[in-house]
Amino acid sequence: MVAQGRGGAATGLVAGVVLLCVLLPITGAAAMARQAPRTYVVGDDKGWGRDLNSWWPKDKTFYAGDVLVFKYDKELHDVTVLGGKGYQRCEVPRHSSKSWVMRTGNDQVTLRRGNNYFICGLPGHCDKNMKLAIKAW
Repeated sequence: MVAQGRGGAATGLVAGVVLLCVLLPITGAAAMARQAPRTYVVGDDKGWGRDLNSWWPKDKTFYAGDVLVFKYDKELHDVTVLGGKGYQRCEVPRHSSKSWVMRTGNDQVTLRRGNNYFICGLPGHCDKNMKLAIKAW
């Protein structure tokens, strides 16, 4: 009986090693396939504007290193990168090393892992839902 128990354990161990040898190349290939960052134009052909959270990011999966391009009329808008509290309150922090304002009309931001928040910092624009929250994996 003891030999039978060892044989069962050995068989289970061999099956586990075989399964691991099959799965590792598959998951490794999937990870390697996603190494190249992607570039997304925020709002596609509509550009940076209101109500983007309701439709634009819905069918996309973002990863750290992906680049968002914000296209807009620099005379009418800006892009402010900020934290979650500023995003929720539609307030641009006065003194923060983690927030900044861009005003070129063709701004690029590389996503960091986790939550990334953007608003138009001009008075009233964020309150009218000109804001975007992106989670990057």
